[in-house]
Amino acid sequence: MTWSTGNTTTPRLFVTSPLLAGAEIATSAEQAHYLGTVLRRATGDPVRLFNGSDGEWIATSTESRVTRRGITLTVRERTRAQAPEAGPWLVFALLKRDATDLVVRQAVELGASRLLPVITERTNAARVNEGRLRAIALEAAEQSERLTIPTITGPQRLDSLLTAWPEGRRLFAAFERSDARAPEPGHEDAALLIGPEGGFTPAEREMLRRLNFVHPVSLGPFVLRAETAAAAGLALLLAMGWAEYVGST
Repeated sequence: MTWSTGNTTTPRLFVTSPLLAGAEIATSAEQAHYLGTVLRRATGDPVRLFNGSDGEWIATSTESRVTRRGITLTVRERTRAQAPEAGPWLVFALLKRDATDLVVRQAVELGASRLLPVITERTNAARVNEGRLRAIALEAAEQSERLTIPTITGPQRLDSLLTAWPEGRRLFAAFERSDARAPEPGHEDAALLIGPEGGFTPAEREMLRRLNFVHPVSLGPFVLRAETAAAAGLALLLAMGWAEYVGST
């Protein structure tokens, strides 16, 4: 039997187990509840699975009914091969919880490959629930058809991050109320830096301007909320060709 690979309404779940034809995958209780109670999926209905390394596969349940307690899915066939998703990095000052959640969700949907929360002088939210952010990233990857899950690092101070910055990766720092220009087209590895509500302090701006891998950029003439700036900046980098994003169809 061949399952349709073009139906994007088929549920899509991230799993940690290896995926190959004939493998049996046990879902979590939350995933079983989602399939059985929320979506009312029946025995034999297809589910798409991915794990970040083996591509995307169709699986079905052979149990008599889908329950809340977890179900076993049998992997049938691969619908998409694994492909690199080398999107730009996003470095962002931590915001209040809902705003940080939104930044993570939108960054995953826009193809960011690494998320690096930082603490700046004007950051007013130094704590973060890393498990919560990981869950948001997983959900966004499931919804957006991604084959990988971006890495989310633990929060660190901005100056510490810059001290250990990898050679060869440009960091575009979004400066509001500045005469900086928009990024020019390119094909190198890139990252975007977004400051906190209130922006960077004069001392932080001066520090950033002294670093040869940092390139101040403008996201337009208006003052954007930090979460809006993150989405706009990532979209701009992708549109301009930085950190070429290679996906599968």
